Amino acid sequence: MSTSAIDTFKNLGLATASDKPAQQKQTLGQEQFLKLLTTQLTHQDPMKPMENGEFLGQMAQFSTVSGIQDLQASFKDFANSISSDQALQAASLVGRYVSAPSQEALLSAGGSVAGDFELPVSSNDVSVRIVNPKTGEVIRTLDLDSQSAGTVAFEWDGMDQNGQFANPGVYKIEAQASIDGKNTQLATNIKSKVQSVTMGSGSTGLQVNLAGVGSVKFNQLKQIL
Repeated sequence: MSTSAIDTFKNLGLATASDKPAQQKQTLGQEQFLKLLTTQLTHQDPMKPMENGEFLGQMAQFSTVSGIQDLQASFKDFANSISSDQALQAASLVGRYVSAPSQEALLSAGGSVAGDFELPVSSNDVSVRIVNPKTGEVIRTLDLDSQSAGTVAFEWDGMDQNGQFANPGVYKIEAQASIDGKNTQLATNIKSKVQSVTMGSGSTGLQVNLAGVGSVKFNQLKQIL
């Protein structure tokens, strides 16, 4: 550092490495930097004006860093606002029914199970199987016959193949259709009751806890009923 620059530091009340122990760190803020730059330009050598090019480059870096910090702060505030709004929306869902991706559904005593799935093309052989997840036994097969491409809704009344009420509990739901001569499994959306909401963090995010289905991300909900 030049003698004039060192003197300028001292005039501004900023210590140099030789004035203070190495373990004490002094931060040069943007306001101090601009004051230092102005003072240095005032006392620059008229024969070597380009020596201040480094100061100009540092000033540009200060502006860039400051702009990035302001932008990050704005995005953080925006993200917090969205999270708070989602939390309020999710909390209002407790006790209500929603449609969410799942291969399982909870059958309550004397109740029923409803859901839907997307059929990519028309098919003349569409069905939904209700399976006991523990034994693999098919409890009931719902024949939906021919269906056009699009959303196909279904409902299981809780009866087994023999016309008797199935035991309450969680059952596996398997939607399938004959597509191009092949039996194709299709992803299902199940209507379930919201039991609670969990505020996550990081990649976990806001979780909605569904009866018999478990937790799903708030943004995975397909429909609020």
